Amino acid sequence: MSESGPGAEPALTVHQMFHATVERYPDHTALGWKEGDAWKTLNYRQYYKQCRTAAKAFLKLGLERYHGVGILGFNSAEWFIADIAAILAGGFAVGIYTTNSAEACQYVAENCQANILVVENHKQMQKILQVQDSLPHLKAIIQYRDELKEKKPNLYTWAEFMALGEEGPEEQLDDIISTQKANQCCTLIYTSGTTGQPKGVMLSHDNLTWTAFATSRNVRLTEACVSQEVVVSYLPLSHIAAQMIDIWITIKVGGATYFAQPDALKGSLANTLREIRPTAFMGVPRVWEKMQEKMKSIGAKSSTVRRKVAAWAKDVGLQTNLNKMDRNGAAARKPLNYRLAKKLVFRKVRKALGLDRCSKCYTGAAPITKDTLEFFLSLDVPVYELYGMSESTGPHTISLPDAFRLTSCGKVIPGCETKIVSPDAEGNGEICFWGRHVFMGYLNMADKTAEALDQDGWLHSGDLGKHDKQDFLFITGRIKELIITAGGENIPPVPIEDALKDAVPLISNAMLIGDKRKFLSILLTIKCEVNAETGAPEDELTGEAVELCRKLGSSSTRVSEVAGGRDRLVHAAIQEGINRINEQATSNAQRVQKWTVLEHDFSIAGGELGPTMKLKRPVVMKMYKEQIDSFYKEVPSPTTPDAPTPPK
Repeated sequence: MSESGPGAEPALTVHQMFHATVERYPDHTALGWKEGDAWKTLNYRQYYKQCRTAAKAFLKLGLERYHGVGILGFNSAEWFIADIAAILAGGFAVGIYTTNSAEACQYVAENCQANILVVENHKQMQKILQVQDSLPHLKAIIQYRDELKEKKPNLYTWAEFMALGEEGPEEQLDDIISTQKANQCCTLIYTSGTTGQPKGVMLSHDNLTWTAFATSRNVRLTEACVSQEVVVSYLPLSHIAAQMIDIWITIKVGGATYFAQPDALKGSLANTLREIRPTAFMGVPRVWEKMQEKMKSIGAKSSTVRRKVAAWAKDVGLQTNLNKMDRNGAAARKPLNYRLAKKLVFRKVRKALGLDRCSKCYTGAAPITKDTLEFFLSLDVPVYELYGMSESTGPHTISLPDAFRLTSCGKVIPGCETKIVSPDAEGNGEICFWGRHVFMGYLNMADKTAEALDQDGWLHSGDLGKHDKQDFLFITGRIKELIITAGGENIPPVPIEDALKDAVPLISNAMLIGDKRKFLSILLTIKCEVNAETGAPEDELTGEAVELCRKLGSSSTRVSEVAGGRDRLVHAAIQEGINRINEQATSNAQRVQKWTVLEHDFSIAGGELGPTMKLKRPVVMKMYKEQIDSFYKEVPSPTTPDAPTPPK
């Protein structure tokens, strides 16, 4: 704790924070979800009562102190209630990724010695039933959607489970709650390890409650007595970002959380946003990119006049917002053309996106391109970047309306500190965090904890970054992702990948290769439609991509017509983009010498992207080994490093 300021705020348990909100706002809406076409809600009084009932039921089923309650399913009221109830009952709340295999579920359940597992439906139940014999601590499984397909002892529907907690005295639960201390662990977040087994990040009551306090204060969320904040829950709750925003920050300010449909990321999110009109919204970069692609393809189909008006408005929007950024948000009189553009275009765009009430649009969890940030800025929708990690209970630096810079992740949250360790000539070094948001350690992994936390309590992020003169933080890459070429040159891949996506808007994903290799090569994918059911990439190009092909004189409408260099015009355009980027390279080693367009875009379903749309580099290396090996079969002649032979 600090001597003064936000870091000196009194420590609270989850129950103390929750109860304070229930006392202040008992009749305010807490949760909302859709049944058929109608929205159902719970107010804070009902929400709290259901959490207590579920906690009593957990105790009845034999939940022991510091044992896990694993939760496996899409965001719902039951998810939140199970999570909070696990904490109130003295256990650990443990989110499990819905995309996990049965083996991966078993690893997490075993690692946290789960007594109880809460699953969404039959599909998730099947995974657990496959491995339950190897889970000695497991006492009960609860399914919160649909009827049970089979009756077995220790399997419960949500209604049967809640009925167990309706009866009986409150004293046992009150006794357990009263013994809880703010510095004790209450939640485990399993980091989706791209290498090795996932690690259980131990978060204390104070980690959750203090971070919720510091973040809501920093981004100036309003208390429900002034005006209620409204958020839409759709990002995976096994991830810290969704838990912090959807559960804890919202409880802290008495906000309302509405649940999206399970197919949110496959397309239905747009409808939920228009219905709920959130006041704050967090999207991972892929969500913002998808919105951008959709808007561009609609734009491409509109009349010439409308296109001209939109282009004019976007110029005005970008200039006005960049000027505002440079003045640190200081209000100047808005120019007349901006006021006109707002009336003609910006208001309509926000309404169509469901963001007409949303003054706080955020992005985080993975790098976002400057192109996407400028696209939304030009439509008068500033998207603010934040940065942090599971090990810092979510956020560490945040951009604000009066303090943001394009491509920066903002400034440190008051009460926390950042230091850059052993910076190079440009000021780039490892980013380290300090504060009450820093985690307790990894469950049963003392060696890994010692790697992450030093003697003085600084958390070593594994990220590379630098501060500018105004203390804005810029992330330049991951230490682990750094490509070290055979010639010993260190190359962060993201800037080159982003520059190429900027130069050639047809490109959806790019992955740079070159570790221990003589030169750089890159795998590319093309923007295509996505199957609404499975989330798998289709062969059809997006409307925007078809339009871009037309401009090049190409008549391609499918990925299969472009991949592997089949479309000479597209091939030439990509090579042209790569040449432009190579001209800006700081050294010969940073030039991309070979490339190919793959047959499919990357996706969560395909395994190339993680649950928050992060590129899983080691997986891609394995999956496309053949293509990568073919780059390095023959060394390009040194005379023409910029004119690789087209891929076969």
